[in-house]
Amino acid sequence: MPVPFSTHTETPSLFQPSRKELEIEFAEHFTSLQGRFSFCANQQELTEQLSQLFTNRKWEKIYCIDAQIQDMLTKSGMPLKPYNDLASCDASITGCELLVARTGSIFLSNATSSGRTTSVYAPIHICIAHTSQLVYSLEDALLNLTNKYGNQLPSVLSLATGPSRTADIEKTLVVGVHGPKEVYCFLIDE
Repeated sequence: MPVPFSTHTETPSLFQPSRKELEIEFAEHFTSLQGRFSFCANQQELTEQLSQLFTNRKWEKIYCIDAQIQDMLTKSGMPLKPYNDLASCDASITGCELLVARTGSIFLSNATSSGRTTSVYAPIHICIAHTSQLVYSLEDALLNLTNKYGNQLPSVLSLATGPSRTADIEKTLVVGVHGPKEVYCFLIDE
């Protein structure tokens, strides 16, 4: 079945390109939406920061099914103890497809080993990303994914923009109702 509007139009971008570095733009937007951001110079610094976070928060039941992340943490000296019950974990660790700087969003898909479920059902979502995964806009993200997957785009694409929140009841903002109460993004410099 042909995809409607399959060609990219050459119209000017609705949003002006960022004048800031993408890392800074993403961090500002992500934290303004109650996300917790940490920039890591390398994998060793990531390991140190995660270890300190787990110790301070007394998290022991860490759900992570992403083999690349497990391998990276193990090589950096922090092997995760296997914990396979998403419903009762303290936190989950995932990767992502991309980070969208203009909105401070984490772009997820079901094509990654963690899928989308891991980031939604755990009480705390920890995303590990690399600076090469930063794009400015949603348009850039969709073009990047089209280049990556061609005509085989994942069937589920979603954006996580900070912790779950709603203001459905009397316009009072409540956090963590339909998803994680806290979202962390650790960005590793490449």
